Amino acid sequence: DRRQRQMCIRDRIWTGDLNVAKEEIDLKNPSTNKKTAGFTDKERKNFSSILKEGFVDVYRHFFPNEKGSYTFWSYRFKKHRESNIGWRLDYFIVSERLLPSIKGCYLRKNVMGSDHCPILLHLKDEL
Repeated sequence: DRRQRQMCIRDRIWTGDLNVAKEEIDLKNPSTNKKTAGFTDKERKNFSSILKEGFVDVYRHFFPNEKGSYTFWSYRFKKHRESNIGWRLDYFIVSERLLPSIKGCYLRKNVMGSDHCPILLHLKDEL
């Protein structure tokens, strides 16, 4: 039942490369990627269903309409990172009840060394 599910999601932080761009705003070219792995309707629907169970995409919570916020750029095309043609695949997903403990979530786009950039979760001093 719902009460048991709520107990399972208390105080959880799920982070990493989740390999899905949830919304059209989360990739540069959504119209040409509808059938591409990471942006299929099924993947997006499944990801949304997880969030509906009491979780929040922290970056979108703080920046709901921010365009060009990507965390992955393909190595196959040298200019993609330079031109910011990317996908937002890396997330901090938290239990709704943790939101008051969070100051923000930031993408470190200028940190090089990978086809992904680091993301930072800024917690308040006291949880």
